[in-house]
Amino acid sequence: MSHFTRFRQLPQETEATATGDLPPDSSTENMPERTPEDTPDGAVMAAEQDLEDTAQGEATAPVEAEAEGAAEVEAEGAVEAEDEAEYTDTVTGPADGWRHRHPAAARAVAWTTTALAGALVLVTLLLPNDPARLTPAEFARIPVEGIAGAALLLLLPRTARRMAAVLAGAGLGLLTLLDLLDIGFAEVLGRGFNVVFDWALLGDGASFLQDSIGRAGTIGVEIAAVLLVLALLVLPALAVLRLSNLMARHGARATGTTLVLGTAWVVSSALGVQIAGAPVASRSTSDLVQARVDGVKATLKDERTFAKEAASDPYHHTPGSRLLTGLRGKDVIFTFIESYGRSAVQDPLMAPGVDAVLAKGTKRLRAAGYSARSGWLTSATYGGSSWLGHSTFLSGLWIDNQQRYRTVTAGDHLTLTSAFKRTGAWRTVGIMPGVTKSWPEGKFYGLDHVYDSRELGYKGPKFSWSTMPDQYSLAAFERLEHGKPHDKPLMSEIILTSSHNPWAPLPKTIGWDKVGDGSVYNSIEKAGKHPVDVWQQTDKVRTEYGKSIQYSLNSLISYVEKYGNKNTVLVFLGDHQPVAKVSGDHASRDVPVAIVAHDPDVLKRISDWGYTPGLNPGRKAPVWRMDAFRNRFLSAYGSHPGPAPSR
Repeated sequence: MSHFTRFRQLPQETEATATGDLPPDSSTENMPERTPEDTPDGAVMAAEQDLEDTAQGEATAPVEAEAEGAAEVEAEGAVEAEDEAEYTDTVTGPADGWRHRHPAAARAVAWTTTALAGALVLVTLLLPNDPARLTPAEFARIPVEGIAGAALLLLLPRTARRMAAVLAGAGLGLLTLLDLLDIGFAEVLGRGFNVVFDWALLGDGASFLQDSIGRAGTIGVEIAAVLLVLALLVLPALAVLRLSNLMARHGARATGTTLVLGTAWVVSSALGVQIAGAPVASRSTSDLVQARVDGVKATLKDERTFAKEAASDPYHHTPGSRLLTGLRGKDVIFTFIESYGRSAVQDPLMAPGVDAVLAKGTKRLRAAGYSARSGWLTSATYGGSSWLGHSTFLSGLWIDNQQRYRTVTAGDHLTLTSAFKRTGAWRTVGIMPGVTKSWPEGKFYGLDHVYDSRELGYKGPKFSWSTMPDQYSLAAFERLEHGKPHDKPLMSEIILTSSHNPWAPLPKTIGWDKVGDGSVYNSIEKAGKHPVDVWQQTDKVRTEYGKSIQYSLNSLISYVEKYGNKNTVLVFLGDHQPVAKVSGDHASRDVPVAIVAHDPDVLKRISDWGYTPGLNPGRKAPVWRMDAFRNRFLSAYGSHPGPAPSR
């Protein structure tokens, strides 16, 4: 302050001289107080002092304001530094750690972490849920959700910004998880993942893995899956948090970049700019979120609609005396062949072997006195969930999801099998080698007795998922039911499982007299191929799938040859197409269906169906939805919907 004042303190010598001139008995304490104004010179000095104080106040005001602004900037910088330090410490250690000893390496780690965070956020925003769209062009787009999110984070105060960043990152991770589930389900089942009722299918997938790669391998996959889920929930949250801190430290540049990207998105959207067929202006994340919300609403609505549909059955009140009159006295067998689809008989790689078996089988059955007609049915499922195909075929309702299956099996809707039971003219049984625990649905299907895998007496090895070879299942059916004397004819539902994926190892056809209790299959199973070896190459998988279908068809045809009689009526079909790795992308859902009978009158009743003679349906054979078969079958064999009883 001395720079702005003219007043200077007197030298010490002068001050001493002035006081030294006082009388010896005088004291400064007793002297009256005098002010500078008491003297002419003092008045002048006081006036000068006032001017100097005023000038000093005016001069120091900007300095104080500058100091206050600097304090605010310093406080903001401290907050930003705290944001940076809090995240950086998780990567490089505390501030007094190796970052200070190795600043260049610390900067490299920080830049790398930021780049990875940006890449992760971009991938989660642009990841498609369709495996066919997993191309580089999909990730070279501008996501509008990222622009909107950046703008919001720039506007929020520090605490709210950090909370919003963490929640947004976790949300992106959850959406990415659902996208990955969509991709997996599309590859296996030909459809996306339903967030309402498909969670139970994950347990079925784990069971399948255990049958394919063993318990230890399955545990490893499950651990990896849990770690992936945790990573998808945590890493995107940390990535968005880091990017938000970076934007807060560089607000001006972040705002400018956001405006530039927003402008580019609007222009690209207006002009329809594309890269390799993918629009540059992306809104895929918001579209997927909207689609999932709409899907949930549609699922809940479908549940209510289907419940009404299942309760309305034109055959519900038809008396048993009017049902299936054209098949009285016949042993009727409904057989599902696992994964037996159109690709098995028309794919260039697999069809030659399967077609040869069907052609030879038609001749063998004709030599034994049988005739056959065949056509196509469009299954309600694809690649898996066989029970949906079974229930659709037998109930006459389109059952393409688990909720519909639970709804229909909990009611009393008439099925083909329960129609036989309603007549009282047949004994109804089920051969279910794929059922390994209690199966309450047996009551819904009207089966007097169900032989599951525990009741068939099998002592041999499993063949991956399949608990026993098809030939053994048919031999057990002959031993337990068909070959025994019985007062009533049999209506049987038989599930053949040897063509269930992973199609390795595969059983072989042996003499019926050698089947025994299944122990003979031990050596066959050991000599078979391992699933992991087969699934390494697509051609190997497809080849082994074709062989499995040949085995199942040979077993069934051979059974009819050996154990069938003049009253045998066989209806066999596939439940769905195999997975896309075998059937190919965008394959149809068609499966072959054939009716075999010794009595010509049985096939004469379906002469107007347009079915192809023989076991192999022609390309021009009619294609029906699978749910249409029940009503056509009941009508063809003498049954007509009965009117509701009068009140």
